[in-house]
Amino acid sequence: MLEYTIGTVLTMLVVVALELFWLRTGIFRTVKYWLSIIVMVSFQIPMDGFLTRLSNPIVRYAPDEFLGIRWPFDIPIEDFGFGFAVITLTLMLWTSRSGSSRSARPGSREEEAAHDPHHSR
Repeated sequence: MLEYTIGTVLTMLVVVALELFWLRTGIFRTVKYWLSIIVMVSFQIPMDGFLTRLSNPIVRYAPDEFLGIRWPFDIPIEDFGFGFAVITLTLMLWTSRSGSSRSARPGSREEEAAHDPHHSR
């Protein structure tokens, strides 16, 4: 029943929705975020390829629970969606918690408060 595929897609959608409608950290607009994704993928490909290689797999997937598309190095394509969701959620929570992105984002509450002479701190 493609549980891994459905779970991956739902997780990705939830993470993107969290960013767009709740946390609003603005990380999708930053170069640092996209560089982080590139670094994640560059490490994920050799490690995941080693773990999931079909010639001698360490991690096995039930064939009925994913699409069966494996690229590159026999990596199930769903693994990249899972990696995207994990890294993105972690960075969103980190950024939200630190508040560094919010204060730098134009139109944020912090920026508006800084320019509002009637705002009490």
